[in-house]
Amino acid sequence: MKRIFLFLLLIFLTTSYSSGAEVNFTKDTFEKAQKDGKTVVINSWNKYCGTCIRQEKVFKEARNDFQNVLFLTFEQSNKKIANLLNIDYRSTIVVYKNNKEVARAIGIIKKDKIYSLIKAGI
Repeated sequence: MKRIFLFLLLIFLTTSYSSGAEVNFTKDTFEKAQKDGKTVVINSWNKYCGTCIRQEKVFKEARNDFQNVLFLTFEQSNKKIANLLNIDYRSTIVVYKNNKEVARAIGIIKKDKIYSLIKAGI
């Protein structure tokens, strides 16, 4: 009985908080930002990923704290984008600066670690 309750609770939490990130990645936006010398932070996301949901909470703050950084998000199931960026896993964060990847991490959720990753591109 306890297992059934935990399973149902997990399903409820996953579906209740799955609205998450705005999917806004386009190849044109990414390429233009790179050409303009902007720091770009890309997050690979999935609506059923608990780690991704926790990351999105940090990214909401980061968008305010790093206003000169472009934050782009894409759904990991979009294999065309995933292949373009060489991202194999959801909850992957990649930072680009001057057409180069400067930082990459998978599954980090702590604000200080995500902010450190972002700062690698500034």
